[in-house]
Amino acid sequence: MDSMHDLGGMEGFGPVQPEDNNGSVFHAPWEGRVLGLQRAILYSEAWNIDVFRHAQERIHPIEYLSWSYYERWTHTLIATALERGLFSLDEFRAEVSLTGNLSESLKVLTVKGVDKTFVRGNFERDGIHDPQFSVGDLVITKELHVNGHTRLPRYARDKIGTIIAIRGRHVFPDAVVSHGAENPQWLYTVEFEGCEVWGEASDTTVSNLVDAFEPYLSRPEYD
Repeated sequence: MDSMHDLGGMEGFGPVQPEDNNGSVFHAPWEGRVLGLQRAILYSEAWNIDVFRHAQERIHPIEYLSWSYYERWTHTLIATALERGLFSLDEFRAEVSLTGNLSESLKVLTVKGVDKTFVRGNFERDGIHDPQFSVGDLVITKELHVNGHTRLPRYARDKIGTIIAIRGRHVFPDAVVSHGAENPQWLYTVEFEGCEVWGEASDTTVSNLVDAFEPYLSRPEYD
């Protein structure tokens, strides 16, 4: 989705300032609780990481830039839970379940399952179709403009690069968000010269690697 969250290559935001957290992971205890809640919900399979990412993409730009990292997570979790019917607006305002109708199909996180919530799931899938591209092929990324979810960042669109690895067939995030289907696609690592992405003034020793799904790619056309 083309929105404020896709900041790669944008100018005017100043340098990244590392924080001195004195060894603390969180600014305040509530941030840790939000992380725990997010992990518990993903474990429950109420929705997946792609739906969670897309919900953040839909935050209004002014709010996205004014909220902290975990404030964005908090608003995203609330909005998605309301959309998915985990609780109603009345229940949210009352801070209590009024119906007790939480779906029995959801997995419940217990102490024994906590370690699993920090292990990334396997999104690779089998298939009968061979990859369209091979290592060493020149490809050009498509100039996408989408209202839904995509994992192709704006700075890497309409750019020529080289396939340097084939990563297998994986769940296609665009399809999961748009119509709930996994629709697995081949995933490639594409290497771009720095000047291709950032312009002629960029460091000539720099290259950029982007993991790109097959639907994002085509073969360059030359006159």
